[in-house]
Amino acid sequence: MSSILLAAVLFLAITAVGTVLGLKLWAKPKEAIERVTATGAGMEYEEETPIHPSLAFRELLNRLGERLPTSPKDVTVMQKRLIRAGLRGPNALKMLYGSKVALGVALPAVMMLATVGSSAETSNKMMAILAAAGFGFFAPNEYVSMMSKRRQKQMGRGLPNALDLMVVCVESGLGLDQAILQVAKELEHAHPEISEEFALVNLELKAGKRRAEALRNLADRTSVDDLKKLVAVLIQADRFGTGVAQSLRAHADFMRVQARQVAEEKAAKLGVKLVFPIFFFILPTLFVVTVGPVAVKIMRELIPMMQGI
Repeated sequence: MSSILLAAVLFLAITAVGTVLGLKLWAKPKEAIERVTATGAGMEYEEETPIHPSLAFRELLNRLGERLPTSPKDVTVMQKRLIRAGLRGPNALKMLYGSKVALGVALPAVMMLATVGSSAETSNKMMAILAAAGFGFFAPNEYVSMMSKRRQKQMGRGLPNALDLMVVCVESGLGLDQAILQVAKELEHAHPEISEEFALVNLELKAGKRRAEALRNLADRTSVDDLKKLVAVLIQADRFGTGVAQSLRAHADFMRVQARQVAEEKAAKLGVKLVFPIFFFILPTLFVVTVGPVAVKIMRELIPMMQGI
């Protein structure tokens, strides 16, 4: 009885908080979005189209994210993580914080409803609800980290092709800025992550930033080790006046050797990794297939003989 009363009190508390928060978010009248079309006689106003549920949900997440208290240091760290994950929309940070709030409230409510009729102890129910709240609050952070790692891996795979293409462009007579732009155009479909980053570098150069600063921003945005090495090579070549094509060619050869060494290392470790699957899965299967029929035949002949004795 006490567990049911506690669950009901928690449910009412969460419902009250959600209701107050919803009223606070949505009580303000929405500003009418007027779509204006130019005509010969003047301006005509179109009727406001209904908002799609997904857009309304995004707006709710944005409003929740705006009201979550955060420190400037935390905001800076999360913005860098979102940029590295490729989530660079104007409301990406607000939606992240809004998702943390929404999941941090929704999952405990679901867990509480799921444990209303159970016979578990109150302490275990509270632990399950708190675990659901923690999981819902920190799950968006893990999702962003997973997206960042996947993007970095994809950029690492596409970097050798981008470097070879850049070497060809520079050796054909293009400048480094034009070579970066050409690589961004050529790899738009094959490696969109590299293409996007190189396009951002080109936009920063057009905006008036120095080449070294734009390249450093590239290394900081991506946080890919091989790309950081490439940026260091390009900055040194630009600073000391050495040939860019020669530096890129040497770095491309270094990356090929490094990729070959990594592949050889993985191949060498493959035999050790296959020991456990072979021992626990393949060998028992072979034993059953080879010895099983013989054992069955022996048992069929041996059991009647033992019964006759």
